[in-house]
Amino acid sequence: MSYTTKRPKPYPDKDILDYEWERTPSKVKDLIEKQKLQLQQKDAEIASLKVQNDWFREQLELDSPQKYRRQPPTVSVPEVILWTLIGLLLTIGATLVPVHTISPPWTWANKGINTQSLGVTCQIGAVLLTGCVGGKFAGAVSQILYLILGLIWLPLFNAGGGFDYTTQSTFGYILGFFAGAAVCGLIAYQKRASLHRLAISCLAGLITIHTAGITYLAIIHYFGIGEKDLSLSQAIVNYSVNPLFGQFVLVCAVTLIAYGLRKLSFT
Repeated sequence: MSYTTKRPKPYPDKDILDYEWERTPSKVKDLIEKQKLQLQQKDAEIASLKVQNDWFREQLELDSPQKYRRQPPTVSVPEVILWTLIGLLLTIGATLVPVHTISPPWTWANKGINTQSLGVTCQIGAVLLTGCVGGKFAGAVSQILYLILGLIWLPLFNAGGGFDYTTQSTFGYILGFFAGAAVCGLIAYQKRASLHRLAISCLAGLITIHTAGITYLAIIHYFGIGEKDLSLSQAIVNYSVNPLFGQFVLVCAVTLIAYGLRKLSFT
């Protein structure tokens, strides 16, 4: 006749005394043992889930330096087409809209609300807005279409149209619209919209336009094509220096408008 002895169950806690453990009912000991087994099973399940989670993160590249949520925003093809048309219409229409400021609020009581022209139109603002919201492709293509339409005898430019307009001193600035809108859109869509980035993109686009305009002025003056009664320095002052204040005001306005539109489109 053989006797089988049960193995003593291990203490659930090292701080439990022998006397306490011996006085513990066997049912309680069994319950503690079951709880320990369940905890071990849960730990095994958690470890398995962690392995699966690590695999999914690796497949989705969530831990890579270039995460999806950090990718620069993009403009869909329908949006590019839409903003190309909008940019073209805005550039044409803004030629006829002068920029005005209103008098300071503290003078309204005595002098009323008065406006003052800044000597520029909203055209450059339209060019920059198209780049900021529509992106580099919409900005560039809209200005190419504007240039082509103006050169085929449609009076779209500030002083008319036609191929003879290439001899005008301001034609270089129109050529700069293409590059300015592209540069503006390129910088504006490198990251999510922010006032800081949109302001920089507008300033970069404005500098690009003036660089193209001054370069063209230098070329036509070198060949004796431009306005005969203006020297190169006078032409630069007239077309690049004098309008700067009004164009800086446009940059501020375009930055705010573009920021609102970009937030509405979640870009």
